[in-house]
Amino acid sequence: MIVIGIDPGIANTGFGVVRTAGERMVALDGGVIETAGDLPIEQRLGRLHESLGELIRWHEPKAMALEDLFFGKNVGSALSVGEARGVALLAAARRAVPCFDYTPQAVKKAVCGSGSADKGQVQRMVADLLGLPEPPAPDHAADAFAVAICHAGTTASRYAEHFGRRRAGGSAVAPRQQLAG
Repeated sequence: MIVIGIDPGIANTGFGVVRTAGERMVALDGGVIETAGDLPIEQRLGRLHESLGELIRWHEPKAMALEDLFFGKNVGSALSVGEARGVALLAAARRAVPCFDYTPQAVKKAVCGSGSADKGQVQRMVADLLGLPEPPAPDHAADAFAVAICHAGTTASRYAEHFGRRRAGGSAVAPRQQLAG
C-alpha cells in the first residue's frame, strides 16, 4: 500500500510517500513544496494544488494522511494552514484518494512512542523506521513522513487484528476522522 503524508502550509508543504509491504515500510519520495511569498494567495494555492496533483498521479497512493490543524496563538497562521489543508483535500478528492487526519500528538506517539517527542526525535525515528541513512530534512518533510508512517502503521495493525495477528511491539493510533473522498 502507498500512503502520502502531508504537513500542510502555504509557504512550505511537506510531503512524504511511503510504501508498506507486510511489516516493511520504505520511503518512495519526500520533500517540500514551496510557494513564493511575493505571489498572491490564490496563485500560491493553485501551485500547491498542481504540485500535489502531480504527486498523486505519479505515486497513485491508496490514502492521504494529513496532520490535523493545530490552533496555537497565531490565528493567521492557523488560517493559512487550513487553506493549504483544503487544497490538499481537494487534490485528493479529485483523484478519489481517501483522506485521514491525525493530531500531532497521535503522530508523535505512533512514530516515537510519546506524544510529547521533539522534532529532532521525530526526524531520527522516521529515518530509523524507513531505513534512511540520515533524518529527512527539512522538518516539514520529516513531519509528512511521520504522518504517512502513522497511517500506514494504523492500517497494518488493523489488517493484522482482522486476521488474528498483532504487529510486534506496535500499537495503533486510530485516525481521528475519516474525510469524505
